Amino acid sequence: MSVLEIIQKPSDIRNIRKELLQQLAKEIREKIIHTVAQTGGHIAPSLGTVELTIALHYVFNAPQDKIIWDVGHQAYPHKLITGRYEQFHTLRTHGGLSGFPKREESEYDAFGVGHSSTAISAALGFAVARDMKEEDHRVVAVVGDGSMTGGLAFEGLQNAGHVGTDLLVILNDNEMFISHRVGALARYLTKLLSAGMLKELEKKVETFFKRIHFWGAQILRVAKRFKVLLFPGMLFEEMGFAYLGPVDGHDINGMIEILSNVKKLKGPVLLHVVTKKGKGFTHSETDPTKFHGIGQFDVSTGVTAPSNNIPSYTGIFSKTLIKLAKNDKKIIAITAAMPEGTGLDKFAHEFSDRFFDVGIAEEHALTFAAGLAAEGMKPVCAIYSTFLQRGLDQLIHDIALQKLPVTIAIDRAGIVGEDGATHQGVFDLSYLNFIPNFTIMAPADENELQHMLKTALLTDGPVALRYPRGQGTGVELDKEFKKIPIGKADIKREGKDVYIFSIGNSVHPSLEAAQILEGKKLSVGVVNMRFLKPLDENLVLTLSSKVKKVAVVEENSVIGGLNSSINDLLSGKNIQILNIGLPDSFIEHGHPKVLREKYGLTPEKIASRIHDWHKKQK
Repeated sequence: MSVLEIIQKPSDIRNIRKELLQQLAKEIREKIIHTVAQTGGHIAPSLGTVELTIALHYVFNAPQDKIIWDVGHQAYPHKLITGRYEQFHTLRTHGGLSGFPKREESEYDAFGVGHSSTAISAALGFAVARDMKEEDHRVVAVVGDGSMTGGLAFEGLQNAGHVGTDLLVILNDNEMFISHRVGALARYLTKLLSAGMLKELEKKVETFFKRIHFWGAQILRVAKRFKVLLFPGMLFEEMGFAYLGPVDGHDINGMIEILSNVKKLKGPVLLHVVTKKGKGFTHSETDPTKFHGIGQFDVSTGVTAPSNNIPSYTGIFSKTLIKLAKNDKKIIAITAAMPEGTGLDKFAHEFSDRFFDVGIAEEHALTFAAGLAAEGMKPVCAIYSTFLQRGLDQLIHDIALQKLPVTIAIDRAGIVGEDGATHQGVFDLSYLNFIPNFTIMAPADENELQHMLKTALLTDGPVALRYPRGQGTGVELDKEFKKIPIGKADIKREGKDVYIFSIGNSVHPSLEAAQILEGKKLSVGVVNMRFLKPLDENLVLTLSSKVKKVAVVEENSVIGGLNSSINDLLSGKNIQILNIGLPDSFIEHGHPKVLREKYGLTPEKIASRIHDWHKKQK
């Protein structure tokens, strides 16, 4: 039996010989590598935290002590040593383990996470609640360096420093965010101080470390060796934290000793730990960006599963934006730490002076874009649907209220898949629909996407352009881009019995459903609405009055999106409506095909629901 197999709970780690901890780390890495090769997942971040996780659970007594992970990309080792070894092969599969910490999944997951920069604020809440209940346990927040570009992390830090309660923040510095470092603070985290600067600061640093009577001399030697973070250390001190580090996050015994001492300290403490993203797997060490989040791959070669030649929506967006930018120097591209994920890495290569990666700071990205637009530029903000939720206030106040021509390219809209509830893009049509002045459009396929992007950049006002993750439909692409009439839907198929009003990636499944229903002697028309706002009300009213039965199909919550808009429009018109969309609940993790089957969004399920509904209505 392997060492990992006998670890049924974290306390078991303290019952094995210390010399076996390195073997445990090796087995954890092997399990993660071979599992993620089959399920896909966030492999590189988790490989970087193996030793740190072992040390944390060796020193702290979870679940009494609370360990809160930021984002959760780093938490696979945590799952493996908290009683989930036997289920780990189900990672990110429908009905299996979540890819992120999840309160319903384990008592060791103190706080559910998926978005960045939340851990410090949440941990402070845990710590203050502990104090108010007069309990005596420790609270630890493990924060990746990328999360420190998010404003919420600093809001939590300044409040924690002010409150002054016992709290440990571990800054896991793996020298990357998702793809690279962004921002002034990031440069401080990596820039080696010159010999002259080091000499000037050495006395101040020595004075500070001498205050740490447990291991000040030792940590000073480490700090001198790394020659980093002297200024940020002072910054954190000014915010009310005792700053310690940097230390080697892959030295298990060293980390155990350090954490054991830190555990005795009072007040807010920030421990800076240096790790290597993708540690222990050659392919992820060589290309940690690719292996940050990856699909199935071959363990020996690192090559991902082959795909057909159909381009992705993201790829078409990228190519189209580059073509448009060649003829318009006012076009500027903005991303929030996702240049590869949004396809803007290629734009950055072509137009480095017109590309801005602002870090994990969606709110800033949007207001930054608003400022650019106010001065006559044409900013395009490419942000995943789930992350755009964080910028709702900026969408309303900074962009829409001022009618500024900012294009929001909403990638990963609709069902995303294995990353689960925190990452499904199923609310954007709903939360955008109630904002005045926004034009909201969604392409039926990749060809329409390129025309819509051109249309968005020609529109005098804010535009939201949503499109799904993954490959397109394989339609032929027009060579020339054209402007689509704002607010005009497109009748794709005439019908005599029922009309389907659909939008975005629900259009082609609706067309297939109509074809299936034709074989059941039911004449069904299909309309590609194209625009949620402004809605083509005249067309909807005209077609609905002819057939008196309509179905509305969208890959979004049924509340607030296309279903809600058409229900409102047809209210009191004596027209029967079938609403097809996602329910008023959070959508769990699973392969998109599995989830679409479950929630009735496949052509066959759409056809079946319409057939049964129509039969019942008759």
